[in-house]
Parts: sequence; structure tokens; C-alpha cells
Amino acid sequence: MRKIWCFIMLILFGANVSGQKLADGQVVVRNLDVVRGENALFVSMDLDVSALDIATNRELLFVPVLKGDRDSVQLPFVIVAGRNRYFYHLRNTPVSDGDMLERAGQAKVIRYRAALPLEGWMSKATLVIDESACGCRGEGEDSRVPLLRMEPKVYTPVFVYLPPEVETVKTREVKGSAYIDFPVNRTEIYEDYRKNPSELRKIRQTIDVVRNDPDVRITSLSIKGYASPEGTYANNTRLAKGRTATLKTYVRELYHFPDSVLLTSYEPEDWAGLEAYVDSTNLRNRDAILALIHSSVEPDAKEKMIKSTYPEEYQFLLKNVYPGLRHSDYVVRYVVRTYTSAEEIRRIMKTQPQKLSLRELYIAAQGLEPGGDEYNEAFEIAVRMFPGDEVANLNAANAAMAKGDLKGAARYLDKAGDRGEAVYARGVYAALLKDYETAMRFFAEAAREGIAEAEDALRQVEEVKNDQFK
Repeated sequence: MRKIWCFIMLILFGANVSGQKLADGQVVVRNLDVVRGENALFVSMDLDVSALDIATNRELLFVPVLKGDRDSVQLPFVIVAGRNRYFYHLRNTPVSDGDMLERAGQAKVIRYRAALPLEGWMSKATLVIDESACGCRGEGEDSRVPLLRMEPKVYTPVFVYLPPEVETVKTREVKGSAYIDFPVNRTEIYEDYRKNPSELRKIRQTIDVVRNDPDVRITSLSIKGYASPEGTYANNTRLAKGRTATLKTYVRELYHFPDSVLLTSYEPEDWAGLEAYVDSTNLRNRDAILALIHSSVEPDAKEKMIKSTYPEEYQFLLKNVYPGLRHSDYVVRYVVRTYTSAEEIRRIMKTQPQKLSLRELYIAAQGLEPGGDEYNEAFEIAVRMFPGDEVANLNAANAAMAKGDLKGAARYLDKAGDRGEAVYARGVYAALLKDYETAMRFFAEAAREGIAEAEDALRQVEEVKNDQFK
């Protein structure tokens, strides 16, 4: 089953608020709502004045004001007046269109509605009420009460993680190359000869690390021997074959592996290694030498042509490159047992992540806080161990987006494949970049491919896009 995680980012614009008190608690604001239309901002609220006690010669003035960082606009006001003040206004100072005059004691709830032209700064404005109380002689008190801090609607990402397939048999391998020195034209190994102690130690250490692990069973040890191109191809065949057989005998006598485990092969002359070196340098006549290496001329003639045509370069290669072409490559293949405990997997993940399958690394993330460091680490290790796996890249992209690493997410999404979940994740990525047109296209495609979360994501992005202040 897929894992879905949602991260709430901001309050939606147009939130409904109730319960703010005015006039020393005698007036209560209820059902406050601010809604964005196509070209206008609509403000509505109910002023519960049922508990208001006001003298006949006094009045309360409520003035809603929308305040931004630098701009502000006053909305129509409300006057709640005692009997004498109410009739005074009717005779002498009638209110203009949009403003409201109410007589105290007659109205229990004043339904306030106002609209004003929409401007860009309003997306993060604060709605306040300036209130003042005054009497017939003009004396009074002023106060300001904040009602609502508005925020534009934003996209709330929902991340869909996919569980990887179960790896029934966990086959792993470790590789290495040994550069064992043999006497000229000989195939015997002398353990103390030149650099042989360190080169043989490399082989033993590689085998021992795997062999001494109780969770591991070695299934094969492959050895492939190479000789360098100087000399005849026939003699180099004898040397590569004989030296490989000698190294096999050395390993078998040391570890007593059965013949079914020990596999050998040989390459008489390592032309591929020579090509790789020449191709990586600025050697004089580099391209001409590469052309000879690539040619179909038989090996002995090819080697002689390089030697005779480019003697200076040949001597350099003979001295500095050919020794490195005499090597023995080895591969230890092994099977690792399956782990089922999330705690054990997390422990192994810290020191030997190569022993874990993608599914096990997925299990390691379960029970951890989504978006937390350990949670993200499990998916990062998974994609590091399996860099080409589409599911590993998809999950790593989700983890990266969850922690705000959009640059890393883009890198992973490139390798996440084209399944519906990956298309959906690309929509999430585009939406987080505020590229809403691209996001809508990806979400629509993901919805057609059956990704249930895509429909809600598409709705969200459409609302956010339409809510952008011009």
C-alpha cells in the first residue's frame, strides 16, 4: 500500500472567524468571513449587540479598516446609537450609502456586508475595527481591535510514497583489482615479491569482510587475469591463463572454497584498459594511436605498429601504463539474509546499507516522523544504494520536497520514470515552484492514470491560481 503524507503550510485565505468581542465585551463579532471575488473583496460579519447597554444620549461607532504594510482602506462604518442620538442622526447627519445606523435595543444582530475593489496589497492585510464611544457633547474613547490576519490560499502538498518490490533473494557483490608482480615470463606467485604482500592482502581483506559476516553466504568468487600487450599474443595467453590459475590455487588453499564457488577467466592482452588510458590523456598522436587500437589488425601486428610508428609514445606507455594492465580482477558474490525488524534495519542502515534491499529501507522509514531527519535519511540512503531505481528516486524526490530541497528533488525526478505516481510528483514539484499551469497539466495527466490524490491537488492549484492578486 502506498504511503501518503500531507504537510500543512499556511492558513487559507478567506478563513471564518467568530467570537471577537468589542465594546468592553458587550458586542460580539460572529461569522466573520473575507472572500475574494474576481475583482472585489467581500467582507461579512454579524455584530451581536443583544447584550449592549447604552445611554440614550450616547453612541458607539464601529469602523472596519483593512490595513496593509503601507496601504489601508476604510470600509463602511456602523453606528449603534441610543434613542436621542439615533433621532439626532436621522434629522441632522444621515448616514451615506453603505454606512449603517442602528438604534440600540431594537436590533439584536446587525448583519454587516461590504465590498471593495480588489488590490494586490490586500492579500496579506489585517482587518481591524476602530471603535469609539461618544456622547452628545462629543467626548469619547477610541480603541482598535484586530479581527483577522489574511493569508492567500496556498497549495498544500500531499506526498505519495511507493513501497518497492520485495527482493526475494538479495544478491550482492564486491569487486577489486590486484596488481600482483610475477617474475618475467613466469606464472608462480611469490608472496614477498615487490608489492605482492599488499596486493594479496587486498584480496584477503575483501573476502574476509564478506566471509566473516554471519548474515552472508558467499555464492561465487570470480577471478579474471589480464596481461599487457607487449610480447606475442600466444605467450601473453599462456601468462594470463597460468597466472589466473595460480591465483585461484592460492585462494582455494587459503579458504578451502569448493571448485563450484571459484570461477576463473582470462584476457591475454588488456587492450580495453590501454584504450581507456590513451583516450583520457593529451598524449601526442593520441588520436592516431587510438585509431590503431580500434582497428581490426591482429594484436601482434597492432602492437608492433604502435611501437614502430610512435616510438616515443610507446616507450612512455610501456614504462608507465603497461604494468597496470597486468592485473587480476576479482568479484565476490554473496547472498544476504532478509531483515524484517525496522529497528534492526535502521541499525544496519547506519553501517552496512549495502546489505539492505529497497523494501527493507522502506520499512526502516515506517514508524518515523514524516519529514524528520531519520525519515528522509532512509530514502536518501535508498537512492544512494540503488541510484538507477525509479521507485527509489520517486521516494527520494518526495522526501526532498518535504524538506524544501527542490534542487535535489529535480535531480531525483529525472530518474523517477513515467508511472502515474511520478507524473503526480512532478505536479507537486511544479506547484511548489508556483508554476501552476505546469502543475495542473501534470495533475490532470496523473488523474487520468488513476492517482486519486491528483483530483484534490488539481482543485487546490486551480483555487490558488484563481486567488492570486493582480
